[in-house]
Amino acid sequence: MQQRKPTAGRPSGTDGSDFSYRMVVDSRYTKVTKEKARLRPLIFVQAAIYLIGVSCAFLTTSKKDEMNTLAIAAAAAGFVSSLIGELGCRRSRVNLLRLYTAASTIVMVLSVFCAVRSRLTMEERDSSGTTAKLELVGFICAQLGAVVQIFVIVVTGSLVSNMSPPTKAA
Repeated sequence: MQQRKPTAGRPSGTDGSDFSYRMVVDSRYTKVTKEKARLRPLIFVQAAIYLIGVSCAFLTTSKKDEMNTLAIAAAAAGFVSSLIGELGCRRSRVNLLRLYTAASTIVMVLSVFCAVRSRLTMEERDSSGTTAKLELVGFICAQLGAVVQIFVIVVTGSLVSNMSPPTKAA
């Protein structure tokens, strides 16, 4: 078989005059790519916040205290919602992205509620210095998670609207 020889200069037919016949990528597809690139780090940050939250919930329980089961359940549900979000982002599934947004919002509201409740009841309990610092870290993570959740809602809403097929006017 004879191999092609590289020709010097431009091949025939590509002088630029055929630009009007070339396919143009619709702008919503480029927006989808950009929004996916913005959503993936947010999902990762949320998963890290859930990990810190569940570790703080485990470490702040002492032998006489009961475990903060609501915070642990919220963090576990947060991990599941992060997996759903990553799967929806990777496979471009609108329904999974909507489920991720709803589930992660509920989880974040629960996490903030648990953190605020923990901070309010900390004054009633005699907490050691380490426990108080861990509860403060959990509280800060919950507040940071709420801010990240706002960005997640905006980015996911934009992504879903660009992934959905355009509606035709009647």
